[in-house]
Amino acid sequence: MSATAARPVNAEETGRRIEEVLDRLAGSTDPAAARAAEELVRSLMDFYGAGLARVLRLLSASGEPLGTLLGDRLVASLLVLHDLHPEDRDTRIARALDDLPEHALEVVGFDEDGGVLRLRSRSGGSGGGCGCGGSDVRSAVEEALACFAPEVRSVEVQAPPAEPALLQIGARPTAAKAR
Repeated sequence: MSATAARPVNAEETGRRIEEVLDRLAGSTDPAAARAAEELVRSLMDFYGAGLARVLRLLSASGEPLGTLLGDRLVASLLVLHDLHPEDRDTRIARALDDLPEHALEVVGFDEDGGVLRLRSRSGGSGGGCGCGGSDVRSAVEEALACFAPEVRSVEVQAPPAEPALLQIGARPTAAKAR
């Protein structure tokens, strides 16, 4: 256990590895082994889920702020995985975006049916913002959302609204008073 605690764990990679192992077992010639592996995963999920639920209850009862735990990507992904995260989807999305202050993004909307999150950059196009390309921003956002709001399946980033054109206001031309 100490070896696992010493190295950082990426929840998304771990989830993919678990899926790959289960797929390999399902494709094996021993269906009993595949069923046993799936039962093992379900039992572990139930066990860790119950433990996480208790941690949340105990922390909530003690009046300790949960902000630090809820803001941690690994803890947040576990809470979301077990449907224990006490924050709603919009709050979790905002928390993920707060993790990326260099991108200055605001939520435009979320399509629940398609899982599409629409964002708008708040920084202007003339040297403002992080200077990253659109795909870099989208990748950073998708990585943060994978832990906090996995119900977001894709992200669209819109350019900031155009700056209003400056109007030149000058003195009124003097017209010869011809009567």
